Amino acid sequence: MMNYLQRIGRSLMLPVAVLPAAAILMGIGYWMDPSGWGEGNPVAAFLIAAGESLVSGPSMGLLFAIGVALGMAKERDGSAALSGLVAFLVVTHLLSTDSVALLTGSDPENVNAAFGSIQTQFIGILSGIVAAMMYNRFSHVQLPAAFAFFSGKRLVPIMTAASMLLISAVLFIVWPFVYSGLVTFGTWISNLHYVGAGVYGFFNRLLIPTGLHHALNSVFWFDVAGINDIANFWSGSGEKGITGMYQAGFFPVMMFGLPAAALAMYHTAKTKRKKQTASLLLAAGFASFFTGVTEPFEFAFMFVAPVLYVIHAVLTGLSLAIAAYFQWTAGFGFSAGLIDFILSSRLPLANQPWMLLVQGLGFAVVYYALFRFTIVKFNLMTPGREEENDEEKVPEDAENAQDRSKYTAMAAMIYDGLGGDRNVVSIENCVTRLRVEVKNMAQVDQTKIKRTGIPGINVVSNHNIQVIIGPHVQFVADEIEKIRSR
Repeated sequence: MMNYLQRIGRSLMLPVAVLPAAAILMGIGYWMDPSGWGEGNPVAAFLIAAGESLVSGPSMGLLFAIGVALGMAKERDGSAALSGLVAFLVVTHLLSTDSVALLTGSDPENVNAAFGSIQTQFIGILSGIVAAMMYNRFSHVQLPAAFAFFSGKRLVPIMTAASMLLISAVLFIVWPFVYSGLVTFGTWISNLHYVGAGVYGFFNRLLIPTGLHHALNSVFWFDVAGINDIANFWSGSGEKGITGMYQAGFFPVMMFGLPAAALAMYHTAKTKRKKQTASLLLAAGFASFFTGVTEPFEFAFMFVAPVLYVIHAVLTGLSLAIAAYFQWTAGFGFSAGLIDFILSSRLPLANQPWMLLVQGLGFAVVYYALFRFTIVKFNLMTPGREEENDEEKVPEDAENAQDRSKYTAMAAMIYDGLGGDRNVVSIENCVTRLRVEVKNMAQVDQTKIKRTGIPGINVVSNHNIQVIIGPHVQFVADEIEKIRSR
């Protein structure tokens, strides 16, 4: 079950990765015309409208349906994505306000408000899951000769549509209750104001190792419970100082706190390992500051020093609570790095965003002091502090691979460490990790994999392991795919 939920989380990263495009378009548009919403500048109006086309409710629901269907299918085939689109269109049209009014013989204004919010990311995710299930089940089914044209992948969207008819019937009864429950939960958190923002920030980080933080994010960032913090912030449809409260507090942590923690780890590393450690920490710290991608650094210490990770989660919650208390707001299209900070700082709902930089400087001091003190006090085995017998040289076959790209060499060593063809069942990747299913975990050589310089390894279960690579994971995954296809 956990592995299945993690696959959903990984699949969600595909549509979420589209959001930076909207962020760039709308950020530049508002930068050109921050007060007129493009009214006095046709170029700004064009850019803002283009960005809004990606973050509006129906559009994001479509993106989620297509992305999840593609990510959850056994093969990344276009028919799976098409089926996700079919599923979303069927359920959202059947359960639209006008359709429900027609089915119930009532006036549209008397229809339950839940059906006016059926085109959500939640329905998109559900549509994608159903489409993927239909693809995995029917994509290779052969029908009798009379119906042969509809065999295989052509059968998938047909079965998806039929399945969504049944699901729509269930949702017709269940959706009003589900919607009310989600709204109640979101309202409860939002009524806690800055405390609620802090609670959310704490659990957001705490769930990172499981990959389930995406499910929590969807409640507050998207239109699952009516909060829709990201889309409302970028579209300007909210309350200044309030909208963006579930985003703003991440900037001090990702731009300042984690880079400072990386510096603390570098300063506490063993002298002869500082140079080797610096390359890892510098890259991870810069990625966190510039793009807001934190997993390469977080996985470098969350399992070897879990107490540090708990401290990190607590500080993240504290940062969101402080930013929400003072109503300092900024937003992001993908993650809380420098790029999104600059783009969002002149949006209409940005409220004293530069104070987040001041807060960030304070958090840099706190992160550095707490991490350095804890590492030294408890002699934690953070990067660069491993025991001497853990230091092993890179094998000669990797050292002599000068005629191959660094990703080719890294992929070859990682795949060999995973047990190669005899042990690897499947390999997928998200933004920063390889997600691998193996036959026998005992045949995985973690030491060999770590020799490639990766940030870390996460053993999920007896048959599932994650190899944390970083933002360039796609290149490693492509090289491994070449190895597997030989």
